[in-house]
Amino acid sequence: MDKVYVVYWSQTGNTETMAQAVGKGAEAAGKEASVVAVSDITADVLKDLPGFALGCPAMGAEELDDSEMDPFVTEVEAFTKGKTIALFGSYGWGDGEWMRTWTERMQNAGATVVDGEGVIANEAPDEEALSKCEELGKKLAAL
Repeated sequence: MDKVYVVYWSQTGNTETMAQAVGKGAEAAGKEASVVAVSDITADVLKDLPGFALGCPAMGAEELDDSEMDPFVTEVEAFTKGKTIALFGSYGWGDGEWMRTWTERMQNAGATVVDGEGVIANEAPDEEALSKCEELGKKLAAL
């Protein structure tokens, strides 16, 4: 895999910052990173890849953004079997339930989630969260 796709939806910029860190990790591992907002890509682009990253903050009652990201994830579910997916996102309340639900959703669709869980950050990502995001990028680059 020469290019690592990092697809995200961000409202405040926190998840976008995390997406950039995933891309930075992929590039540090020698791959090209394509960090792209979900509104600027179609799910078909990911269909033939062995893996990719998806990022979305917690919205509403700890759920994915239902305007763009959830419909995109629904499309992706149709072809995730056997793929490796890195998940990440930020939240401002709750305890990360949206990420546990999202991880389970992807695993139930047949995907392997990197490290068995997503990387989450409360509000703006700190250095630890950004470092974990870079590691996600490196792991995807190794596919």
